[in-house]
Amino acid sequence: MSYDYDVAVVGAGPAGSMAAKNAAAGGAKVVMLEKRAEIGVPIRCGEGLDKRSVVKIGLTPNKKWIAHEVKGARIFAPDGSHLELTEEMAGNEVGYIIKRDIFDKELAKDAIRAGTNIMIKTSAIDVIKKDGYIKGIKARHFNKVFDINAKIVIGADGFESQVGRWAGIDTKVKPKDVYSCLQYDMIGIDVSPDFSEFHLGTCAPGGYAWVFPKGEHRANVGLGLAVNKIKEKGDPKRYLDRFVENHDYLKKGTPIAHIAGAVSVCAPIEKTVDNGIMLVGDAARQIDPMTGGGITNGCVAGQMAGEVAAEAVKAKNYSAEFLSRYEKAWRADFEDKSYMNWMAKEKLTQLTDDTLNKLIHAISDVKVEKIRIIDLLHAVREKYPELVKEFEEFL
Repeated sequence: MSYDYDVAVVGAGPAGSMAAKNAAAGGAKVVMLEKRAEIGVPIRCGEGLDKRSVVKIGLTPNKKWIAHEVKGARIFAPDGSHLELTEEMAGNEVGYIIKRDIFDKELAKDAIRAGTNIMIKTSAIDVIKKDGYIKGIKARHFNKVFDINAKIVIGADGFESQVGRWAGIDTKVKPKDVYSCLQYDMIGIDVSPDFSEFHLGTCAPGGYAWVFPKGEHRANVGLGLAVNKIKEKGDPKRYLDRFVENHDYLKKGTPIAHIAGAVSVCAPIEKTVDNGIMLVGDAARQIDPMTGGGITNGCVAGQMAGEVAAEAVKAKNYSAEFLSRYEKAWRADFEDKSYMNWMAKEKLTQLTDDTLNKLIHAISDVKVEKIRIIDLLHAVREKYPELVKEFEEFL
């Protein structure tokens, strides 16, 4: 048994659905595979999304998938002092706290409306290769194994991506560039509903802790630890429980759900296309290395990949050279920012709690209109030059 399509998308997360939607809207015959029985489940996300990205990818804000709106962010130093940022200053994780399961389903519905066929509980088990090109996907649905012949395959299969590896694209990540994450959905807590919180320092070695409010007395409370900092198997839970216990406004709460997963926080990889294939989202390691947030970049990249796929089908050209239009587009849009954020993440994870305290105090004393790493460092250097020695290469 086999099927024939122009484009096969593996993975029905935001990046995959955006790719499928735009490829189908451009006239391609598209199928999207999802290995799970339900799109959007289980949730493996902090669920933060900035408003600007919603506009950028052409979505209309919808109360179905918006759990809560926040006005800004607070960056906490280890000593409890904090820097308060407006929504305009704060970046990718501020604006909406979404219901990720519903959000993913709505994006998949958009892809269906554009003409995409979706196969759920269908796993990719290999790629089909012929004459130096990826020609489709070998898939399994329950006990049936079959071929999906496709002119282009788009790998959107997340952190554990196999599609890129099968195709020969190097997507390996070093342990220091992987966060092991654990999050509680907590109720009964006295959290400010107006601000997302980010906590730095040894509360989450190599990463950070977060509190994303989802309405009155409810929030996503979690942390990500760099894998190379984990000494024992249960460390993420031990660190998260300690973080909750150390904050009075959190420890009175009750978790109603536990969410675990891993996310890549590496520098941009060298290649995301080859003959007949493109990678998007976490499969392409397009996560923001500073925050670990991936919805925005994934949706933007998915949109670009879908558009290029449709163009390739019309041109009957599925070569890496043609598909590199996608690679050039996403790199022009956010590669520089991703690389800068990766460098900043590398430096920040090396700073002691005492230095982080001084850094937050210093930034609080300067006036900045927009939070960009380079602007902050220049501002801090004017007043506390000794604090930015670790960041001289940025300056």
